[in-house]
Amino acid sequence: MLFAVLVVLGVGVLHWYAWLRLVRDTSTSRRVRRAGVWVAGALGLLAVVTAIGNRALPRRYEPVLERIVGWPGYVWLAVVAYLVLALVALELPRWLAGRVRRRAPAPQIAAADGDGVDRQRRLLVARGAAIVAGLAATGVTTAGMVSALGPPSTRRVRIPLAKLPRGMDGTRIALVSDVHLGALRGRAHTERVVAAVNALDADIVAMVGDLVDGTVGDLAAAAEPLRGLRSRRGAYFVTGNHEYFSGHEDWIGHIGTLGLRVLRNARVEIDGLDLAGVNDATGGTVGDPPDYDLALAGRDTGRPVVLLAHQPVQAHEAAKRGVDLQLSGHTHGGQLWPFHYVTRMSQPVITGLGEVGGMPVYVTNGAGFWGPPVRVGAAPDVTLVELRAL
Repeated sequence: MLFAVLVVLGVGVLHWYAWLRLVRDTSTSRRVRRAGVWVAGALGLLAVVTAIGNRALPRRYEPVLERIVGWPGYVWLAVVAYLVLALVALELPRWLAGRVRRRAPAPQIAAADGDGVDRQRRLLVARGAAIVAGLAATGVTTAGMVSALGPPSTRRVRIPLAKLPRGMDGTRIALVSDVHLGALRGRAHTERVVAAVNALDADIVAMVGDLVDGTVGDLAAAAEPLRGLRSRRGAYFVTGNHEYFSGHEDWIGHIGTLGLRVLRNARVEIDGLDLAGVNDATGGTVGDPPDYDLALAGRDTGRPVVLLAHQPVQAHEAAKRGVDLQLSGHTHGGQLWPFHYVTRMSQPVITGLGEVGGMPVYVTNGAGFWGPPVRVGAAPDVTLVELRAL
């Protein structure tokens, strides 16, 4: 309920402000302004239904709602967000332009038509700002959609581990996260991700959560290409928060049938390396919490351990237990600049290689998107992590 209230208030403020600057300030016609109210109201309702509909309806109705409102609703959310940002950025230039008064040729003329000239100038400035903001929002959203809907790029990083045996120097881990299969991304998306991973020719494939936004019944076919993942020493999976919104028990069982081993607070030994995985931090809300001690129990502390954990914030617990490296996703690299600053408030590392408690943490941007099919300043990726011995 609190989430719904905040969404309604936020969407209402955004659309009121957009109407104010795009309709009221640019028009002198009451009919146009009334029509603008109806249009803003309809688009606001679309945004609200898109943002909270899936949380309010029973799970069986989610795919239907996503197919009906998903594309137009999420795209509009991105457009209106960047539209408002552009309008806010133009407030100062707009104000300054409005303060400049045109000099009349004579005092008597100025007295007669000064107010009319000022009104026309304000109208012209308002219309110019609206056009600039509209073009900026449309351009940014379009470029962001091209990025989000395109193939994931490949990032490469070398990370030295002090305990890594010489015989495992150069071990390659293909890191994948946040594929987000759902009503907006289906089987073709999975096939592209699998192709990108297989092209890396990795020793280990690590999928660190948020594979799906929907049930096994709805998305099993979309996930099927994962069966084609190739690696020399296995493919592994840990849950993300969206698995817990989508029937995690069913997905954990189904993912195991696709050739991936689910590390559910568990650890495997791969030659001279330990690979451990913990459940997502939100698993505790449904009785399936992360258990770091269980995942790391009984291990030889002389061997390096790489931990798979969906959220970077989980590194705080991992660092306390002597983990050598954590691999994560969840953040999408912020997905939409400048909103990544909000993500920074809750996560210690947003993208790339960072450090928490003296432990290296690598965060991939993820291969998909959530919500708006738009990425600005954070292109989708899969990452090849190469471990190096010191």
